[in-house]
Order: sequence, then C-alpha cells, then structure tokens
Amino acid sequence: MKLLGLRFCSVNDKVEQDMEFFEKGLGLKNTFTDHDDYVGGIFPTADQGSWVEVWQASEQMPVGIMLQLVVDDADQVAAQAKANGVEAHGPVDAHGERIYYIKSPSGLSMSFQSKLE
Repeated sequence: MKLLGLRFCSVNDKVEQDMEFFEKGLGLKNTFTDHDDYVGGIFPTADQGSWVEVWQASEQMPVGIMLQLVVDDADQVAAQAKANGVEAHGPVDAHGERIYYIKSPSGLSMSFQSKLE
C-alpha cells in the first residue's frame, strides 16, 4: 500500500462556525464549490494531497469524525485488510473514487479510497 494523503472529516451541527474558523480564523481557502445539497467545506494542503472537510450533519450524514486514507489501490488494500481479519465494507464508487469503510480497534471511523480509472 502506498499512502498518498490523509483527510480528516468532521460532520457536525456547528459547521458554519467551523467554516468561519478555518476561513477567517486560520486563513485557509475553501475549495468546495458544489453547494447544491451540501453545506460545508474542503480545506486542502498546498499540494491538495491531504485536507480537512467539514459538513453539516443531516439524515444522510450523521454527526461524527472520520479519518480518510488516500491510497494508490483501494481494492488491494481491501484484500490485504480482509486477509488480516479487518472488516472492510464496500466498495462504494463516488466522487471519482473507490471507497471502503472500516473501524479501528478503538472505534475510530475510517475509510480508504483511491481514484477510479
């Protein structure tokens, strides 16, 4: 597995305060432009390999925190995880990525994903 980037995602009921914190408080640029159904933001690193996401909680997106691992081949990571007893759910193809969902032993919600060809 080649780890290409990390993403931290927070879904909460105070997303507007979070966005103001990141945009005004820290001076980060929100690159999320598709505001049709979602209220939130994406704040990437300079190389856009990693970022912080904040989203408004909804029925489709419950309150929570997720660590997302951007990898070179999500299917290969899923096969390795399953061979080592890690329960990986998916795949889900969305937003140009193949995504699997897992939980760490401590209960941290996680995903790993790679770009679709």
